[in-house]
Amino acid sequence: MYVVTTAPDDVAGHTSRGFEALRRVFCDNFTRRQELGGACCAYRHGEKVVDLWGGIRNKQTGEPWRYDTMVIVYSATKGLAAMTLAIAHSRGWLDYDERVAHYWPEFSQHGKDAITVRQLLAHQAGLFAFDEPVDRDVVADVDRLAVVLARQKPAWEPGTRQAYHGITLGFYQGELLRRIDPKHRTLGQFFQDEIATPLGLDVYIRLPEDIPNSRLATIARPHPIDMVRGFPLRLTLEVMNPRAKIVRALRGSEYPHDEQRIYARNLEVPSGGGIGTARAIARAYSVFATGGHELGLRTETLDLLAAPAVPATRGFYDECLKGPVQFSLGFMKPSAAWRFGSPRSFGSPGSGGSLGFADPEVGVGYAYVTSQMGTTLTGDPRDVALRDALYSVIQKR
Repeated sequence: MYVVTTAPDDVAGHTSRGFEALRRVFCDNFTRRQELGGACCAYRHGEKVVDLWGGIRNKQTGEPWRYDTMVIVYSATKGLAAMTLAIAHSRGWLDYDERVAHYWPEFSQHGKDAITVRQLLAHQAGLFAFDEPVDRDVVADVDRLAVVLARQKPAWEPGTRQAYHGITLGFYQGELLRRIDPKHRTLGQFFQDEIATPLGLDVYIRLPEDIPNSRLATIARPHPIDMVRGFPLRLTLEVMNPRAKIVRALRGSEYPHDEQRIYARNLEVPSGGGIGTARAIARAYSVFATGGHELGLRTETLDLLAAPAVPATRGFYDECLKGPVQFSLGFMKPSAAWRFGSPRSFGSPGSGGSLGFADPEVGVGYAYVTSQMGTTLTGDPRDVALRDALYSVIQKR
């Protein structure tokens, strides 16, 4: 097993003038914060000002992280999925305050008829888990999956409580998008056609067959003791209970992994299966942070994404995460518990440390990805150090 104990000699990339501090912090992550391999990228007002990568993409073999290395970003995928619905909104296909059943009549079963798109995307629909088995075969068959989604019963009255829809949210988003898209594409295909390809991004919600394993970083998981130390005690106790809400909400998060090919091909898990580079994710968020002209986004849409989150009637306390979190229109919003960017920012973190977000207040698109899963729930120290350095530079300019 290959272990990095010092800053790797092959940390590569560039920083624009004035942003050199981020390279120093990136190197410090290897010597001080147990980084294995990863990348960080930031855009400011549409210009790429930081693009760094280095370390190890595979802990077992010691293979290095390259310019085009991609890695799974888990729930940071939620932000990418939310971008697709933002485009649908800008095209007039979707009203965030309309009922989901208006677009998808079968969804109205079991008291779901009044759930709005906004409530669903804010994890307020009570649909955080499935009551029936959903395996890879069901996920791969969007017609079968749609039937399961439509007949799921909410855990409580929709709109009253918030509970992290860890995996289910992306499936609901996917079927909603399929209903309103004139071409009836899956969410992963829509993302590829309308965002990734036009912007030239190396990021996928549906990883194609022709991506070689040599481009993919494997995930090094932390020791269980480190996970216990890193998570709040109440949440740690929850994850030990197979019937706990958070455990049920995360069932299916293993589907994007494949023992033979690192990650599954042609399988969409829009809440947790995104695979890409930090450069690609930062670029996508940069477009959202700077007017969205490249993707035809309307100012009205971007203003809604930047607006404050709307709580459930019982507030922002999350029944799965056991603490306050703010979600809006498929993205996470910054809060006292989860700080990133400026108040108008929107993005999504991923299990283990990844993060992508847009900050329209200062024109920033940012992303950090890693092959070494961290154990901090509300901001990985490696990512926080990079963001602190980035905003320190911005405040001085």
